[in-house]
Parts: sequence; structure tokens; C-alpha cells
Amino acid sequence: MTTVTNRISSTYMAIRPFFKRKVISTILIYGTLPVLFVASLFLGQYDVSPSHVIDLLGAPFLNLLPEEIIHVNPSWTAAEYNIVYVIRLPRVIAAVLVGSGLALAGAAYQGLFKNPLVSPDILGVSSGAGFGAALAILLSAGAFMTQLSAFCFGILAVAITYLLSRFYRTTPTLILVLSGIIVGAFFTALISLTKYLADPYEKLPAITFWLMGSLAAVRYTDLLLVAPPILAAATILILIRWRINLLAVGDDEARALGIDTKRMSQIIILCSTLITAGAVCIAGIIGWVGLVVPHLCRMLVGPDYRKLLPVTIILGASYLLIIDDIARNLTSAEIPLGILTAIIGAPFFAYLLRKRSVGWT
Repeated sequence: MTTVTNRISSTYMAIRPFFKRKVISTILIYGTLPVLFVASLFLGQYDVSPSHVIDLLGAPFLNLLPEEIIHVNPSWTAAEYNIVYVIRLPRVIAAVLVGSGLALAGAAYQGLFKNPLVSPDILGVSSGAGFGAALAILLSAGAFMTQLSAFCFGILAVAITYLLSRFYRTTPTLILVLSGIIVGAFFTALISLTKYLADPYEKLPAITFWLMGSLAAVRYTDLLLVAPPILAAATILILIRWRINLLAVGDDEARALGIDTKRMSQIIILCSTLITAGAVCIAGIIGWVGLVVPHLCRMLVGPDYRKLLPVTIILGASYLLIIDDIARNLTSAEIPLGILTAIIGAPFFAYLLRKRSVGWT
């Protein structure tokens, strides 16, 4: 009996540090996003007290209670209310939506193509959306039409990529990637042509700034436009994440286990396209999020997509929240998000390469 007890005790002492690290990492991963969400609402050029932000966020829920139970006396000014609810809250929600969406699409594509260097714009969606927005700005369309044009052209670019790949009878994955490069280059050339034709004093700066990425102009109406397709596509990817595991292993193994690889690839491409096009149409072209974040998550939780995709969503949202906070607080003039994600993402990815952490294990 004593021997058994000693063995149990020694086993517990051996695995205790592992469980302790796992609990701490889980708390850090899932607890960071709520903290960043609230902190982003009182960070900015105009100071808002953290206590006022918490009161503002809790007031709508407290006001649902009968007045004889509780009554909320406003501790905030009208200016603070407008800053938090009208300006910062939709922007923070958009950062969560765009960051999590781009990271999720990048992780799904990396599993589909079995390539750790794949990003959400591999099939030309970002270039297509960028051309759609540039064309709308050139034609003096409003903000809604600019976003709608970006969304439609992003989907059109991926549709052209997929149709182009169908003409060739070689390796499906390789030809799909090559078709995406061709279509992306074509729409990039159209963006350059649009900028060349644009008025250099009004239209050209607007096109250039839009392409660099920003969440400064996001409002609730924009969120209502893109949230449904992004959330619906993300939900589908989460539900089929165990099948992405099989695709990441290989098509032959997936087919042997009864997976229709062709249909599954179509679903992943469609969902990732909807997510990326929706993100680009309200935020512009923001690179490196869908490339770097999945690698970081793979280092933390491993290559199992059942664990990888939820963590990717959380860290993608947290990452873009941090980038957006830096963009609007570092200087008096807001820095475009695309610049910051490249400045931070490129050295970090180089660090991963040096550590040989880019891969599937």
C-alpha cells in the first residue's frame, strides 16, 4: 500500500508543473482579450476614466432593472458618452472582428494548403477588394458603396482564381495557389492604374490611405454590414475544424477516412473568402495578422485544429486590438494599421524562422 501511495505521490509531483503551466497559459490566453477590450475604450487622445468606462458599459444592463431596485446616476459627461459609445466602441468591436477573422482565415488556409507560409490573401481576395475600393473612391462613391464594392470585388477575385485553376489538370493545390498569384498580380496592376488616373490632390490620398488599413471611420452601420457573413463563415470553420486536421495530414488519408476533400476545400475557401473580404472592406488591407498569429498559436497549443482555431480567434483579436491602440496613441496623427502590422509582424516572423518554429509540430 505504501509503495502504491508513493508512486501516486511521485506521479502527481511530476505532472504538477505541467498542469500548473497549462492553467496559467489558459488564463492568460482567454483572459487577455476582455482586459484589452475594456482598456481600449479608455485609451486615446481624449482621457476617459476607467471607472467611467466601466460605468458606461454596465449602465444599459443596470437600467433594465426596476427603478425601485437600483437607479443609475450618470458619473460621466456627454462628451465621454459619445467618445466611448459612438467612436471607440464600434472601433474596438471592429478590431476584434477583423483580427480574429484574419487569423482564423489564415489558419484555415495553412491547413488546407499544408503550407505554413500561406496567408488569407493567397487567392487574391485582398487585391480584388483593394481594387474595388479604389474604383469606388475614384468614381466618388460614398462610404457604403466603397465597402460594398470592396466586398464584391474580393469575392470576384477568388471566384476568378478558382475558375482559372479548373482549366488545368495538374496538382489542384499548387495550381490554385499559382492562379491566386496571377489574379492578385492582375488586380494589383488595376489598383496602380486607378491610382495613376486619380486626382493627386483628393482621390489619390484617399485611395492610398484606405489601402494602408485603418479602423478610424468604422461605425455601427459598417459592423452590421460585415458581421453576419464573418460570423457565419467563422462558425462553419469552427464546426469543421476536426476535418481540417485530416486535410492538413494529406488528401489521401482524408479520403480514406471518408472525407470529401474537394467539397471540404470549397467550403474552407468560401468561408475564408467571406471572412477576409468582410474584414478588408471595413479595415483596408492589413497584412501579417493571418500569417503570424496562427504560428504563435501553434507554438502555444500545438497543431491540433480543434484547439488551434479557438485560440487563434482569441489571439488574433487581441493582437489587432494592441496594434490599433498603438496606432491611435503613439502619435498625434494616427498611424495606418498595415504599416504597424508589417513593422511588428515581419521581425517576429523572422524570429520564428530563427527558432525553427515555422511548421506543423
